[in-house]
Amino acid sequence: MEMNTALFVLGAYLIGSISFAVVVSKLFRLDDPRSYGSKNPGATNVLRTGNKKAAILTLLGDGAKGFVAVFLAKVFGPDLGLNETGIALVAIAVFLGHLYPVFFRFIGGKGVATALGILLAIDWRLGLATLATWLIVAYAFRYSSLSALVAAVFAPFFYVLMFEIDAIALSIAIMSILLLFRHQKNIANLLAGKETRIGSKKK
Repeated sequence: MEMNTALFVLGAYLIGSISFAVVVSKLFRLDDPRSYGSKNPGATNVLRTGNKKAAILTLLGDGAKGFVAVFLAKVFGPDLGLNETGIALVAIAVFLGHLYPVFFRFIGGKGVATALGILLAIDWRLGLATLATWLIVAYAFRYSSLSALVAAVFAPFFYVLMFEIDAIALSIAIMSILLLFRHQKNIANLLAGKETRIGSKKK
């Protein structure tokens, strides 16, 4: 891996490691999102506090870091020798940063908002198609986890339909697999009928 590519990948991982759920919760003097509900540091869990502003800021922050990392790689990377494979690696790196943040003992979120930010940066149509899938399932069933799982499955197919099978398609498939892996408990809860719905208060 060339030095510039390595620097972009490292920078993306560090950006991804900023856990907005934890940061925003501290700013709003809320409980640590890793201590209640699903114990997942993400917008859906922060929403369980009843503080919608904090949840929205968490959602925007987690989405923005995915978008910014990939957008910067696409805009400035080519002049610094970053090719398509390099951009794909940046996408995976910022996603892994969110899942396993170095600043928070490698205990991170499930990656839904960050993945959306990444997809929007890759191509806005891809991001909107995936977001529409999430919204449709969320509206119909009111399960954030189910919406994320369905959107994750469709995202790689949306990309291939719009473009082709390439390094970026592979990176999206890898992110989808990681997202499914991080939702193992949610899958079990869904099958058992124990999954909490969107907007449920924390216990």
